[in-house]
Amino acid sequence: MPLAAVRTYDTKIDMKKRITLRNSKYEYYHVQEFEDGRIMLEPRELVVPPEISQSTLAMMDSAMLNLKNDKVSEPVDLKEAEQ
Repeated sequence: MPLAAVRTYDTKIDMKKRITLRNSKYEYYHVQEFEDGRIMLEPRELVVPPEISQSTLAMMDSAMLNLKNDKVSEPVDLKEAEQ
């Protein structure tokens, strides 16, 4: 059984092809448009990505320096991993 709508209202697209959401709880939404004209909005909460540690950044710098100085291993054969 489909969920009942909590709130319904009509809105109009403005001159810049925008729709106003009244009393919205969220600032960001994921939008899905369907061929039959339906539009589904799902709320999104943007979060700050986790910070990369200083030791990881140092290891990345070291790896890039090794690459520039041709201190690299032999190529890895990935054909074995395909099986």
